[in-house]
Amino acid sequence: MTYHGAVKVGGPPDVRELAHLIITKVAVGPYDNNAYLLRCRATDEQLLIDAAAEAPVLLETVGDELATVVTTHRHHDHWGALAEVVATTGARTAAGEHDAEGIDVPTELLLKDGDKLLVGQAELTVRHLVGHTPGAIVLIYDDPQGHQHVFTGDCLFPGGVGNTWGDPEAFRTLFRDVNEKIFDVLPDEAWVYPGHGNDTTLGAERPHLDEWRERGW
Repeated sequence: MTYHGAVKVGGPPDVRELAHLIITKVAVGPYDNNAYLLRCRATDEQLLIDAAAEAPVLLETVGDELATVVTTHRHHDHWGALAEVVATTGARTAAGEHDAEGIDVPTELLLKDGDKLLVGQAELTVRHLVGHTPGAIVLIYDDPQGHQHVFTGDCLFPGGVGNTWGDPEAFRTLFRDVNEKIFDVLPDEAWVYPGHGNDTTLGAERPHLDEWRERGW
């Protein structure tokens, strides 16, 4: 089956099998949050991005062992199940250094822009984007046998950047960071996995950047 990423709360996850990494996407909770489980093919080590809600669903997706849970940003809908998932699996917690204080579960690994995070033998690059929250992060996996895969939390969606609640300065910083750290350095083929809703690619969104800038959201 071809991966599509169009998952629904209460429905089955969708699985994307890369050469070195397996990505499982599942939708949970009242806000249709996406959680992403990454598993290294070589070592079976697993990392979960956003233990958002519905811990039983996430734990069923994870299975036996989980090494790390990364929270993309401080908003509660992205870590509502974190305490239960960590208590059950013993996984370490990780989050952006400027958002960790807003997450009720203590953060063991503080991430900053440019950090490298391993899932077994697969390497993720951390990018810090300011605007949706002060310390939101995205994770980029550069597939050595394919294109890049970008887990954007609530910083980038199909159709625009994340919510900045009408704050012009917050929009300016988020739009700048999305441009400089994602669009300016990654190709059109890069696949975007957002914190809610369907996936997209940078190529699908790139023609609309000027439109986003002009409308201010």
